[in-house]
Amino acid sequence: MDLDWIGRNLDEIWLRTLEHVLLTVVAVAIGFAISFALAIAIRRRRWLHGPVVAVGGVLYSIPSLALFAFLVPFTGIQNPLTAEIALVSYTILILVRNILAGLDGVPAEVLEAADGMGYTAAQRLWRVELPVALPVIVAGLRIATVTTIGLVTVTALIGLGGLGYLIVDIGYRRFFLTATIVGAVGAILLAVVADRGFVRLQAALTPWARRRERG
Repeated sequence: MDLDWIGRNLDEIWLRTLEHVLLTVVAVAIGFAISFALAIAIRRRRWLHGPVVAVGGVLYSIPSLALFAFLVPFTGIQNPLTAEIALVSYTILILVRNILAGLDGVPAEVLEAADGMGYTAAQRLWRVELPVALPVIVAGLRIATVTTIGLVTVTALIGLGGLGYLIVDIGYRRFFLTATIVGAVGAILLAVVADRGFVRLQAALTPWARRRERG
């Protein structure tokens, strides 16, 4: 390990870390918005479940390098749009499944009580179903975020990549092990921080769940 190199390049490491976080946040946020809309559509028209999950499964199964190679002629290399299209596509299957599982897991008696109180479909969704489904939905966000953090490193192959730049451009292409270690450890730490952050977020948003566990 070349500690002097790390000290001299702290600004570069910080810049790549911020780039990594930004690519991840944008991908997960857009993926969640798309997935939420798809999940609501599926609940209203159940026949959509098969096609949506099938398409999401196909997108999830495409190797990232192959997907980048397909997108580059249309969106260009070193273009964040190329990276985001690919990253978002990998979140769809995870998030759609978890959102649906969370909403479908709301007890029937809870739904009946909401209907009895005169809630409209939209009010029931936002005031009753989503709060109850939050633990499962947040679990999906945890998985999608950690997965995306790992995938962002691969976007270094198209000139982006955040911490992947340290691994690929400096570490691999210049045979400099220190940069590879810094990039890899940085990505792992980001994944751990994101995972713990979602655990705390879930606890903050669902305090009743903690009380039920203690009781």
